[in-house]
Amino acid sequence: MTSTLRPAETTEAVTARPGRWLALSVLVLAVLLVAVDATVLALATPYISEDLKPSGTQLLWIGDVYSFVIAGLLVSMGSLGDRIGRKRILLVGATAFGALSVLNAYATSPEMLIAARALLGVAGATLMPATLALIRNLFHDPRERSLAIGIWGATASAGTAVGPIAGGFLLEHFWWGSVFLINLPVMVVLVLVGIRLLPESRDPAPGPWDLPSVLLSLLGMVGVVYAVKEAAAHGFTWLTLAAGLAGAGALYGFVRRQFTLPAPLLDMRLFRHRGFSGAVLADLLTILGLSGLVFFLSQFLQLVQGRGPLEAGLAELPAAIGAVVAGLVAGRAARRFSVRAVVSAGLASIGVALAVLTVIDAGTGYPLLGAALLVVGVGAGFSFTVTSDVILSSVPKEQAGAASAVSETAYELGAALGIAVLGSIVTGVYRGFTGPAGTPAEAHESLGGAVEAAAGLPARTSEAMLDAARGAFVDGLALAAGAGAAVLLAAAVAAWFLLRGQRLDDTASR
Repeated sequence: MTSTLRPAETTEAVTARPGRWLALSVLVLAVLLVAVDATVLALATPYISEDLKPSGTQLLWIGDVYSFVIAGLLVSMGSLGDRIGRKRILLVGATAFGALSVLNAYATSPEMLIAARALLGVAGATLMPATLALIRNLFHDPRERSLAIGIWGATASAGTAVGPIAGGFLLEHFWWGSVFLINLPVMVVLVLVGIRLLPESRDPAPGPWDLPSVLLSLLGMVGVVYAVKEAAAHGFTWLTLAAGLAGAGALYGFVRRQFTLPAPLLDMRLFRHRGFSGAVLADLLTILGLSGLVFFLSQFLQLVQGRGPLEAGLAELPAAIGAVVAGLVAGRAARRFSVRAVVSAGLASIGVALAVLTVIDAGTGYPLLGAALLVVGVGAGFSFTVTSDVILSSVPKEQAGAASAVSETAYELGAALGIAVLGSIVTGVYRGFTGPAGTPAEAHESLGGAVEAAAGLPARTSEAMLDAARGAFVDGLALAAGAGAAVLLAAAVAAWFLLRGQRLDDTASR
């Protein structure tokens, strides 16, 4: 069996914490908060494009600035939670998340919305590491912990289903900002109930929170991801190169500094554990391959196939259903077969489903789309649940916040890079479409811009322009799906080798 970073502990003197399942019900509310926010943004994108009139680049920033900020702060916030208390940082972060959702809802310009999404990323960075770290400390029995992680992941998947449906209803009856207000009742319940039910937990000997490490982590992640995004969209420039080098230098400085600190923000020895590193890499590549598709799928369903927001939300439901079901049985499957078999099979199935989506066009029927989304959901449910379990069981519970933050950083970094790289593929192909004479320049910025511009054109010109624009968008989406499929299949192969011999922990901990 692959060794872990902590000594084996016997089940003697291990007492199940009373009320742990009620406490879990509070933690999954925080997961729901984040999942709903992520899905409603994609659904609202066409309406944001019509109202605020962002450029294509601004639209990408609206989609990925949250991930940029949260990726830069997750490790810092996870480590802060280990120090000041995971319950405390969760409740403070949830309150801020709700308040900032209001700011997002009432943004009046692309710049204001981008800034609001960035601030929301600061609050969001406190939530996910705290929930997983509290699960690690609440559930000492590994089989119970696997089920708890499955419920945690299933709730995130359920949020991706509830978000589009609730968001679609709101978009059909109210303005686009209303979708961000879904978070408010969830936040209120989380805070009021969490104060009573959640136990506090922290590292008993954490050491100081190193501010230089926080700044290096933030600057490094933002610099690198910004450089990748800009290079993918506009090619390499001196500014892009400078940002990338500065970001890489900051990350190098961060890693070097962690080795010199008696109480580092992130214990770099975690990465010596092959299972931990393999699980983190699998998460990053999976989200990288999926996120571009998710970001543009709602636009395809609405602006290309002509579905309303609610119908588009319902159309995406099979992915969430598959993920919920798979997540609840993933731990049992990994113990019966093996960790690498379940993770690799999950990733490969997502890759195959994405490959199928390379043949879609405006007339593609729902059975093919629905089946592909169902397979994506099942694969993601198996993979993410098992990798989360591997990551948590690889570390001492005192470091659960930092380890959870690494897992979530991989997720958010993959999302940012996926939207940037795969989104740039879609945007690059789309901008090259050839419209009829009289096609306005803004029609080449985004498909939403083309739909809006078409309203002011003669009927024949409008129809010809929209046909060309939709065709180019579908071509770009198919190309991005193919790139995503290649990434997922490569991730499946990598997981097969990196997770060799890895097993889920079966030893209860104190």
